[in-house]
Amino acid sequence: MKLVPTAMALAALLIASPNFIPAALAQQPSSVPDAPTPQAPPPLTGANGTPITPGKGDIDEPPTGTSSSGTSTPQPGNEAPLSPPAKDDVQTTPPQLPAAGEGVAKDTTLIHLNVNYVEVPVTVKDSKGHLVAGLTYRDFKIYENNSREPLSFFTVDAFPLSIAFVVDQSLTSDVMKKVNDSLDAIQGALTPYDEIATFSYGNGPQDRSHGFTGGQTARVPFILAAVKSGGTEMVVPTNVGPLYGCPIHVNGNCADPNIQPGFSTGSANGIGTIPKEIHTLNDAILAAAKELSTRPTGRRRIIYVISDGKEYGSKATYKEVVRYLQTNKIAVYGTLVGDSARWGEGFVSRIHLPFTMYDNRLYGYAASTGGTLDSEPSLNGIEKSYQHIAEEARNQYTLGYYTHEPFIDGRYRKIDVRVDQPGLEIIAKPGYYPSAQDSR
Repeated sequence: MKLVPTAMALAALLIASPNFIPAALAQQPSSVPDAPTPQAPPPLTGANGTPITPGKGDIDEPPTGTSSSGTSTPQPGNEAPLSPPAKDDVQTTPPQLPAAGEGVAKDTTLIHLNVNYVEVPVTVKDSKGHLVAGLTYRDFKIYENNSREPLSFFTVDAFPLSIAFVVDQSLTSDVMKKVNDSLDAIQGALTPYDEIATFSYGNGPQDRSHGFTGGQTARVPFILAAVKSGGTEMVVPTNVGPLYGCPIHVNGNCADPNIQPGFSTGSANGIGTIPKEIHTLNDAILAAAKELSTRPTGRRRIIYVISDGKEYGSKATYKEVVRYLQTNKIAVYGTLVGDSARWGEGFVSRIHLPFTMYDNRLYGYAASTGGTLDSEPSLNGIEKSYQHIAEEARNQYTLGYYTHEPFIDGRYRKIDVRVDQPGLEIIAKPGYYPSAQDSR
């Protein structure tokens, strides 16, 4: 009777041992039919019961507007405005930089393939008026309608010039003689790749060359000789007295009594109206611009005017001509002669008094198209100005960008070109009108 408890105690010890496996259980399969399947861990939740995203915290804020710690939490729409991040003012992506000598061809390709491409020639001078070389695309910033535009094209290659020379034949005879003597120096400023046409004006424009010709051909001296003139005589205007109404006198008497005061060209009281001067500068520039607009892309279109800048009697208005120039990418350069070339008087002549003749309209054309003017009263100065201005027009930085504005809408776009160096003069067109010609 005493052995039974002892056997039961030994069996209990064996079962409690971790190495004890009953023989009946060792022969059963390893799978347990009623074992639980693995489950995904429950999502993390915050103190308020909302799910927690690793790295972000609670997705939703407490609906009461306060956190679990009792501090207020900003509600949607009440957040403080965040200041925009500082924008890097340096262009990091370089524009297209063609190899030397390939800039013209690359720029022409861009003009044909991209209708929203804008080309801006830029002249840079120092404080002494000398051209500044060695600038890179990093030195330039260009804005259209006050919006910064990244450069997509940059080259310093010289473009061939298409120049329309416009000579004022209404100059006084002494000034006209200097202009006539200086015209032979024009061809020396041209290269074989350039082409020129000649126009003249007094009372209406005249096309003297009837088309463009090569800058170094034998025809150039002949078309330049066609714009020479004797000029006009400076006489004291009179509308009363014995000399009025009779421009031709013989021995103090009128050669033709039919034109004396009171007859066909006179007046009954002997007092007539002084005839006004006619200087059709607007019409002459427009005629030259129409001829230039037919020149192919890839050439600098330039109107070179030799005049005192006076304007009166044109059919075309100044605003109409400027718009045509800005639409067709034409720049106006010029050499001021006569009264407008004198020191001090040349600046005063820019001021226009109402109901009077414009004494210097040429300055406005150059400023609105990105051109420049030289004031030269002497023959030697006029000859040097041809070489000087041709050098400026040939050695320009050419910038290109894609406008953010709808290209064909007919609206004027303002352009502002800046260089990150002090003391420099930047000469570029102040704006342009989009043209359908660029969609070819």
